[in-house]
Amino acid sequence: MVIDQQRDPQIPRSAFRAPRLSALAGAPEAYNYAFLDEVSKREIRRALLKAVAIPGYQVPFGAREMPIARGWGSGGLQVTLATLGPGDTLKVIDQGTDAGVNAVNIRRLVERTAPGVATTYSTAEATIIQSRHRFPEESLRADQIMVLQVPLPEPLRMVEPRESVTRQLHAEADYTRVWVHLYEDVITNGEISRASGYPVMVNGRYIMSPSPIPRWDIDKLHQSASLTLLGAGREKRIYAVPPHTNVVPLDFEDYPFRVEDFSGKRCARCGATDTYLDEIIVNGGGRLYACSDTAHCDERVSAERETRNAE
Repeated sequence: MVIDQQRDPQIPRSAFRAPRLSALAGAPEAYNYAFLDEVSKREIRRALLKAVAIPGYQVPFGAREMPIARGWGSGGLQVTLATLGPGDTLKVIDQGTDAGVNAVNIRRLVERTAPGVATTYSTAEATIIQSRHRFPEESLRADQIMVLQVPLPEPLRMVEPRESVTRQLHAEADYTRVWVHLYEDVITNGEISRASGYPVMVNGRYIMSPSPIPRWDIDKLHQSASLTLLGAGREKRIYAVPPHTNVVPLDFEDYPFRVEDFSGKRCARCGATDTYLDEIIVNGGGRLYACSDTAHCDERVSAERETRNAE
């Protein structure tokens, strides 16, 4: 029956309001610990064990439906939820900042569904760090796990669209097309112009996509003390870089790999000249630069303030 409120003013307006999302979601205690069911966690953990045993190899897994859209970090989130437990401390980064919408919502989900897991903005305090497109500026320790969200895990997709063929190329270690693609890039642009997701060789065997991290962060994968886990929910792939593993970017002797150049630039907040900087356009067309890793920048600013106060 259709009710016309204008004809029947006795019906309150609240009867026509849509329910709140929190009411539709239900109570947090209705979910399993860390949201995922235990069967899903066991499957993801088995895939992680295989990924660690074969560095750079993409392990298929059954990605679950998550409260975020695929392509927005669902793979990394599933890896994080299957890995953490009571006593862990989680840090979530969205392109360098802890205050991004993606980071805030993932952190809130963990706080509501995983009792005993603390969250932090500090890299040093975290035991698990989930990130979208960035590594922290601080070097990670052996007791820390880095989880990267990956939109496109297949590094051969730029030269071969068929999944069945890319799997065969990986199995045979036939990466000729990748080298030809990089050579054509040099001929066209005068250099290897890939800015993010730069292809790397892992453990001398598999070519891997390190997720869309900038070139600045590639070296942090090489011989890192920490374990790096990479999850792609939409593509249903998990892969890993174990501690102390060789990760070498692809390049040529006469066109060596190079990182972003920030010569003559410094952070407008903390004055850093040795961090990855974001360019900010200000009113009037001017440009400012600020540290991409906001937590690292905040710590430097606090340290400088304490030093001044002590003097």
